Amino acid sequence: MVACGVESRILAKLNVVQLFTHAIDTRHPQGRRHLLDTILTITVTALLMGQRSLRAIGHWSKKMDAHTAKHLQIRSRPEESTIRRVLSRLDPGVLDGLLGAWTWLRCDTIKDQIVVSFDGKTIRGAKKRGAKDAHLVEAMVHGPDVVIAQQAVDDKHNEIPTLRSMLKHMVLTGVLVVADAMHTQVDTAQTILDQGGHYLLCIKGNQPGLFKTCKNMAWGQVNPTTTKTRWAGQWVTRSIKVIAADRWLGSFPGAVQIAQLTRTRNVTKKGKTRRVKQVVYLVCSLPCHRASPAQMAAWINQHWHIENRVHYVKDVTLGEDAHACHTGNTHHILASLRNFMLNLLRLAGYHSIAEAIRDHTFDRSTLIKTLTTRGNK
Repeated sequence: MVACGVESRILAKLNVVQLFTHAIDTRHPQGRRHLLDTILTITVTALLMGQRSLRAIGHWSKKMDAHTAKHLQIRSRPEESTIRRVLSRLDPGVLDGLLGAWTWLRCDTIKDQIVVSFDGKTIRGAKKRGAKDAHLVEAMVHGPDVVIAQQAVDDKHNEIPTLRSMLKHMVLTGVLVVADAMHTQVDTAQTILDQGGHYLLCIKGNQPGLFKTCKNMAWGQVNPTTTKTRWAGQWVTRSIKVIAADRWLGSFPGAVQIAQLTRTRNVTKKGKTRRVKQVVYLVCSLPCHRASPAQMAAWINQHWHIENRVHYVKDVTLGEDAHACHTGNTHHILASLRNFMLNLLRLAGYHSIAEAIRDHTFDRSTLIKTLTTRGNK
């Protein structure tokens, strides 16, 4: 699904330590004292142990015990300044492709429809310090909730052309793409279809013509499919109605179904409880026998996992927004390695990342096992 320049049959056999030997080092061979795979292994190991800053990563490089270093094939101990300099000069696109492809090969246990959500995130600490391209678009696979792709948004553009660029470099055969209303664009939908995929997109006020068309449909004549789930300690009722899209959205490429999703929940503020209703319209290119109303509602609900299980965890548990690195590509590379660290923990079966970090901090055997096994293959 993600191009990286290394054959899939080779990637499938690699553990993390071996994977880093395939990372491309752009430094001049003369004067190299520390291998790139050593620096990447030390960085990811420190992240797994909850170290947030480059200073802490450099400290771990010096204090790592001999037993751990032997099993992780670490033969030199670079200084913080070396780690900082090397990470700032790496090509983030090449590294993202390598890590994403390795992760994608470990998602083949998904038996149902493969769904990938796209969403943007700003590295605020780096942005405040003047870092360029500090806003990133990430792709997360539903189910294991792992990030398989990431690309920086050019400061002169927004997420829309960046997403299209990402899609053109991905094989989407059999994949359903879910994205926010910002990406409900004719060109984006056509790009997804051209790459062999399908889409499930929201329709809001940024597309006034589509939104008005959807709002004026005869929804009162359609029977809803209703589900009830817990969210933030409260019960949320979701009712979804679906209408064939062919005679309504003929100009929107590939549109097969239009859905009206109504969310209802109780909100308590200053001791007063009130009922809040939110209506969202969806357009989907999958036919009804492959995307039932209940499935579409579930996919849109799981789309928020990229916020709750990736972005929120990176900010709160890993302190990404507080990290002020802004020189070169350091902020992007560290964001990529944080994504990869979360992927390793999700694939290992952890639900709580804070608990996973404690396990890897207190138990060296767990740390070594995570980096020297081949994931869930």
